[in-house]
Amino acid sequence: MFLSPDGFLLRCVANCRNTLRDLIEKVVELPRNIKQACLLSLDMVYVAAAMWGAIALRWGHSQFTLGPVEIVCGVFTLIVSAVIFLRLGLYRAVIRFMGQQAIWAILTAVSYSALVLGATFFFTRAEVPRSTPFIYWGLLMLGIGGTRLAVRAYYQAKLRSMSENVIIYGAGQSGRQLLHALQHGEQYHPVAFVDDEQRLHRSVINGLHVAQPVDLERLIERHKITQVLLAVPSASHERRREIIDSLVGLPVHVRTVPTINELLAGEASVNQIRDIDLDDLLGRDPVPPQTELVERCIKDKVVMVTGAGGSIGSELCRQIIHAEPEELILLDNSEYALYSIERELRELMLLQKLDIELVPLLGSVQDENRLINIYRSFDVATVYHAAAYKHVPMVEYNIAEGVANNVFGTWYAAEAARKAGVETFVLVSTDKAVRPTNIMGASKRFAEMVLQGLSQLDGHTRFCMVRFGNVLGSSGSVVPLFRQQIEAGGPVTVTHPEVSRYFMSIAEAAQLVLQASSLGEGGDVFVLDMGEPVRIVDLARRMIRLSGYEMDPDKHESEHIDIEFIGLRPGEKLHEELLLGDNVEGTEHPMIMRAQEESLPYDDMYIMLQEMREHCDTLDCDGISAILTSAVSGFGDHQVRYDHMWRKRFKLAAGAEGPQLSNVQELFPDKS
Repeated sequence: MFLSPDGFLLRCVANCRNTLRDLIEKVVELPRNIKQACLLSLDMVYVAAAMWGAIALRWGHSQFTLGPVEIVCGVFTLIVSAVIFLRLGLYRAVIRFMGQQAIWAILTAVSYSALVLGATFFFTRAEVPRSTPFIYWGLLMLGIGGTRLAVRAYYQAKLRSMSENVIIYGAGQSGRQLLHALQHGEQYHPVAFVDDEQRLHRSVINGLHVAQPVDLERLIERHKITQVLLAVPSASHERRREIIDSLVGLPVHVRTVPTINELLAGEASVNQIRDIDLDDLLGRDPVPPQTELVERCIKDKVVMVTGAGGSIGSELCRQIIHAEPEELILLDNSEYALYSIERELRELMLLQKLDIELVPLLGSVQDENRLINIYRSFDVATVYHAAAYKHVPMVEYNIAEGVANNVFGTWYAAEAARKAGVETFVLVSTDKAVRPTNIMGASKRFAEMVLQGLSQLDGHTRFCMVRFGNVLGSSGSVVPLFRQQIEAGGPVTVTHPEVSRYFMSIAEAAQLVLQASSLGEGGDVFVLDMGEPVRIVDLARRMIRLSGYEMDPDKHESEHIDIEFIGLRPGEKLHEELLLGDNVEGTEHPMIMRAQEESLPYDDMYIMLQEMREHCDTLDCDGISAILTSAVSGFGDHQVRYDHMWRKRFKLAAGAEGPQLSNVQELFPDKS
């Protein structure tokens, strides 16, 4: 079989290309010192060839003879050029990552070599044309610089074939810094900028074209884009939400760089790409904290946080140390949680150069004697009570222990604070305390009523409660669960298509608690203006789409993840509320409201607490539920069928008494 001349030529070119590629790969695998020696030898070949080529080009032919003087000049230039190249560090830079500094080093080295050649020709009066050094400079630059640029281009092309094509949304300073970082990596290949600024459209920044947002869909399809990287750290939450909403329907994974506050604080760098922040998923600007309110109950005072190792408690501690208390006491019954938050806070204080006495204490909020000793020993001024069981189904499974911790833990901690003369006691509460349908919410509302009753007694302690919605990112939150399910390929589980919740970030929740402690007068219930509730299924859809997946299996351009509705869990309801009624008034903070809510006399509360304690000690779940029903507005028709201890006892009793228990089938329809 014979090849045509064109086919033969193409085959030769392909063979040469493959041979060159294999040669480059073998050279790259050599030890670094051997590669540097090989590159130096190659450069010296270029120096000799450039000298010969410069003379040949100037004379117009290659049939010439050099005398002894010219040969000495060439050898001298060769030796001196080797020294210059070594001194200027031409062989320290990694060619495939060669940047602007390395290019300037090559220009400088070639220029010095040309000057040396010209000087030797001039002082030895060598018989060569005067323009030879200039031609030599151009040829040597082509050889040395061209070789390096060719290798660099080869590796960049190789990396592009192995990396993901991405678009950078934002052509500002952060976007340019991100581009520079990605160009020196192997994972991402930026193909274009997208920016809202009209004056930047159709321009080229660092080799990338700046496109309009309306061109995104076309660019994604054309370049097979897998990710869009948001590089707009200084944009407001509202603007970021608008951008994210515009990207929700596109088949790409949307990720972001850290916020401007994190960048300015040195907590992160622009090349730390991560998934969309929880605050961005929330879709609204957080309530701005007022420094004066935050510091009023903290600065230069002894502050104590119960449940310091939990989601809310740990964030309270992080923000408290910035308000510079005299001493911060951490109380938790989990040894590991206490160890973790203490270590984190000490590292943070060292980084921020803060001089605060940090005291980690193991203990339970149900141990009133230990609490009194702590308050008096350390002369505690402010207590933030964040120790509680908050997972709704888990408390339904463990009613007596949940009530003991949430109700009696609050009562003992608050009563001890009153006896020890603590100035301010703040309870971290929840929107589930409003017309609750579960034991967790009812126990938190009952704890609020305990503080309302204590505030009626004579004493110097101010009691107040802070009630807010679900905290994004906390333990048990839906967002980490959804993220895990998406990473595992789905399905994403949602309890009900219509279920909705109020949301806020952990940082915002902690700020609210700290500010509310300054606003309390006694028995106050504070709530935050949280805007409109968010449907959980909408949140799930946003997370799925922003992760680059579809929910329609008929769309083949990207993988799909299903949403599976599993039904409401024990004690859950479709919608949460923040207020029992409409009787609210404003405070010093424009987004914090004071609710005027019903309460009972402390004497009545005390009797209920004594009865509740007996029911908890005997694991009488029906008695606990009955007291909560009589005291908590909106709580009723609660069945204790989910408590594990109660179920076990009931089944044992059913087995012992047989047919005399006629309501076994009614309470346990899934059991025969």
